Amino acid sequence: MGFWNSVGNGVRKAIMKLLRINPAPANNIITITEPYSYETNVLRNRLWYRGDPSELDQFYKQAALDAVGRSRFWAAVPTPKLNIRKIHSGLPAMIVDRLTDIVISDFDGIELEKEEQMQLWNEISEDNHFPELLGEAIAETLVAGDGAFKITLDTDVSQFPIIEFYSGERVDYRYIRGRLYEVLFYTDYTHKDKDYRLEETYGRGYIRAKLYDSEGKEVPLSTVPDVAEMIPEIIHPNNFIMAVPIKFFKSPKWQHRGKSIFDSKTDSFDALDEIISQWIDAIRVGRVQKYIPEDLVPRNENTGAPLEPNPFDNQFIKMRSSLREDADDKIITVQPDILYQAYVESYANALDMCLQGIISPATLGIDLKKTDNAEAQREKEKATLYTRGAIIDALNEVIPRLVDTTLKVYDTMRSRRPGEYQASVVFGEYASPDFGTVVETVGKAKTYGIMSIEQAVQELYGDTWTEEEKQAEIARLKAEQGYIEADEPQVGEYDEFSDPEEDEGE
Repeated sequence: MGFWNSVGNGVRKAIMKLLRINPAPANNIITITEPYSYETNVLRNRLWYRGDPSELDQFYKQAALDAVGRSRFWAAVPTPKLNIRKIHSGLPAMIVDRLTDIVISDFDGIELEKEEQMQLWNEISEDNHFPELLGEAIAETLVAGDGAFKITLDTDVSQFPIIEFYSGERVDYRYIRGRLYEVLFYTDYTHKDKDYRLEETYGRGYIRAKLYDSEGKEVPLSTVPDVAEMIPEIIHPNNFIMAVPIKFFKSPKWQHRGKSIFDSKTDSFDALDEIISQWIDAIRVGRVQKYIPEDLVPRNENTGAPLEPNPFDNQFIKMRSSLREDADDKIITVQPDILYQAYVESYANALDMCLQGIISPATLGIDLKKTDNAEAQREKEKATLYTRGAIIDALNEVIPRLVDTTLKVYDTMRSRRPGEYQASVVFGEYASPDFGTVVETVGKAKTYGIMSIEQAVQELYGDTWTEEEKQAEIARLKAEQGYIEADEPQVGEYDEFSDPEEDEGE
């Protein structure tokens, strides 16, 4: 054994001499420069939502500071020999608008514990046009990543608290040990050709307002007439912030900020626009080409000068007439082949990359085959359901807090001690089965004897019928199906089937 151990040690030492492994340096520093700041990132996402090709072209040409940025389609610079027609699909705006419509259409309202609280909130909601404001907030949050509701008091405008929404680039947050400490709102003003920014700080029990010029120096509020009458600091005795932040997804780049639904998808949008632009360019270039001899060139009826060709109407290529004796000058038409199928497949793949993890193509009306049944169509809606679920989960937390804060502000406005308000949000179902499918499912359950008439009526009509209507339908169904309702038998002191002698004996 000692011999073999010595041999093994010798082999290991030999291997270590042959293979030298140096450990990695402990201070190996890798520097990565982010291409966009938070404000620039929000601007990029907002331009995708606006969907103006000219604005996208200007932004990407100015923001292309590295090799990756310069290689993008929207950053490409046309040359005199190559004129690129850039076309935008409009897909980002469709995604945000459809998700917003889905959530708002399912929003059934807000419920409070007491009737007087419910009536007060309805008046505040109507005064602020809350459903429209909520739709705007959802769309802005999907685009910018986050935002915040600001509750203010202005008796010259309304007798109720005023609810406003500020998107991500106009709001900032300050946290202490992971707890929200202050919300900062920014509003830009221009006065006498100079730019100013109003910074309103909403904290627990106070509101502060400061005005800064374009160089970041604080100036008096009286400098700008629109904010001259604003009070620099307002103190209220209540320990709550008159602002409610909102975000649907957490940003992996910026702490305490939200993630836009466009983040990590902008390159896919860029690729989709490139494919569409190439496709349309191929169709334009692949038009019928006419080769016309010089003697047959169309001419002006008055001057006799040859007509100038254009890409859409009078397009032709002039060629010299033949001088051969048996020459037969005629117009030659050539139609290039366009690989439509390759463009269609590329478009479909790029579209899948844009929509993966966000929304189903069926939600946007894309590639919804007529042969699919209702169940297959609902399966395609799963991506939309996941995104919708994340949005509604956030709203179920934000909206009750917003209602509670707004009603507390109203109490403060009336010089009352703020109360505690428990609000709940009601959302309907999305992509639920149609009535025919429900009838088939409920009918099978009823036939198998595992569902009562009462439950069947409830499943079929739910909240669409009143309780009286459902009870009347239950009574009709029982009468038609021969159900007999008998009174419960009365039990006296003695059983009529008992033996009197046995009773006496006892």
